[in-house]
Amino acid sequence: MMDQHQDMIEDLEVALNEKIMITDLKDMNAMNDTAAVANGFNGSLSDPMQLFNNDEKYQRFFKTFGLWSETFQDSFVQQLLSHMSHYQHSRINTFLRPMLQRDFISLLPKKGLDHVAETILSYLDEKSLCAAELVCKEWHRFISEGMLWKKLIESRVNTDSLWRGLAQRRGWIRYLFKPQPNESHPDHMFYRRLFPTIIMDIRCTENNWRSGKHTLNRINCRSEGSKGVYCLQYDDQKIISGLRDNTIKIWDRKDLACSNVLTGHTGSVLCLQYDDHVIISGSSDATVRVWEIKTGQMIKTLIHHCEAVLHLRFNNGMMVTCSKDRSIAVWDMTSPTEINLRRVLVGHRAAVNVVDFDEKYIVSASGDRTIKVWKTSDCEFVRTLNGHKRGIACLQYRDRLVVSGSSDNTIRVWDIEFGNCLRVLEGHDELVRCIRFDNKRIVSGAYDGKIKVWDLAAALDPRSPSGTLCLRTLIEHTGRVFRLQFDDFQIVSSSHDDTILIWDFLTPDTNNETTNKSNNQSLCYNNK
Repeated sequence: MMDQHQDMIEDLEVALNEKIMITDLKDMNAMNDTAAVANGFNGSLSDPMQLFNNDEKYQRFFKTFGLWSETFQDSFVQQLLSHMSHYQHSRINTFLRPMLQRDFISLLPKKGLDHVAETILSYLDEKSLCAAELVCKEWHRFISEGMLWKKLIESRVNTDSLWRGLAQRRGWIRYLFKPQPNESHPDHMFYRRLFPTIIMDIRCTENNWRSGKHTLNRINCRSEGSKGVYCLQYDDQKIISGLRDNTIKIWDRKDLACSNVLTGHTGSVLCLQYDDHVIISGSSDATVRVWEIKTGQMIKTLIHHCEAVLHLRFNNGMMVTCSKDRSIAVWDMTSPTEINLRRVLVGHRAAVNVVDFDEKYIVSASGDRTIKVWKTSDCEFVRTLNGHKRGIACLQYRDRLVVSGSSDNTIRVWDIEFGNCLRVLEGHDELVRCIRFDNKRIVSGAYDGKIKVWDLAAALDPRSPSGTLCLRTLIEHTGRVFRLQFDDFQIVSSSHDDTILIWDFLTPDTNNETTNKSNNQSLCYNNK
């Protein structure tokens, strides 16, 4: 090998001396064809590549270079580069850049790795996937055969509640994931066309929230002795409400008719929550009652508080209740019928109006103007949040944020870890009775009969002017708003006016901002 190296060096020296150095010219482009011919070269030195390709000595040099090890080749080229200018380095870099690029996507199938190519492309977002389709026919084939637009839609549905809700409401969820037996899914182009349709649907829904465009459906709950719907919870099939007439009423979402009435409380039903198995309710009769959701049968009564049970929450085998008696009770729920008191939390100096909790904290708010934070694990007190000027009527705790509403007519946004108030929202004219928020919006209801929609991101940005925070004010209730719940497409609210209103922002009326659809009152209590 060393002999070959020596031969190459000698050949290179001869080639340089005979072909270039004899001209004593710095620029080969200045050498004329006559001088080149006189030196035994039949081409023009303005094209060095032609010289290298046609001269025997250069060919022998390159052949010998090819016999060297990669390490020796690397070292030799590095030495050459070290003798060149930065400008030459730039030109060489321009020459090398396309040589270093590889279409690995198109190469993978040649190794039997088509699935790897599809997996790599499946991580692209919609903008990148559109661009990838235009790279070449092979990439377009991978995207098409891999059903990557379908997979992108499925990924969004799995991770985004807005996409999941749209899939269910618009019906295209049946074209996702595994097909049903004896069914097949559409081809690639169906999903390619569906994606921009979904994006447009999302934009329209968001615009409807901001502009206040909606369709309004109304459930009339009035009955003898009734004057107010104090609490509610809903899903796609039903709305469950607690009323002043001591009953819990279940309403069918399809026709807004009352499908069941649960009786047993001897006072107004002030709070409730349900899951797939049970409804748990609290009442001014100071009891907490557990009901089987399928049959409506009462299966458990908890007697602990000595005054009205104002609010309750349960999740993951634990329940927290609060009362006008100023206490908070923490319960262990082994089963719907085996519920045992774990701890009583005291510290508030007035009625405890609302509680919320997760695996880290229990949060309570009271008529004493304070919010108190307790550890979920051992129920030990953590801190007090001070700021409201009057009693606090409602709050929600989620992902480090607490949002509270008060009889000082304001809403406050808090950081639970530091206990500081991040923003004060002003706009309601009377007590803020109910509040909910998600990752986009805060929705509040008050005794002024108004529901307000606020921009959460703007509220968390100290640079946002106060006047830009309220996106919309909705006025339809004729009495105090007691409770509300919302999702990406709708608000469901209840009031002292004995109605439940469903504000639908997904399919707003095209002619008017509000369309009223009421239930037939003759159907309301046919199961009572």
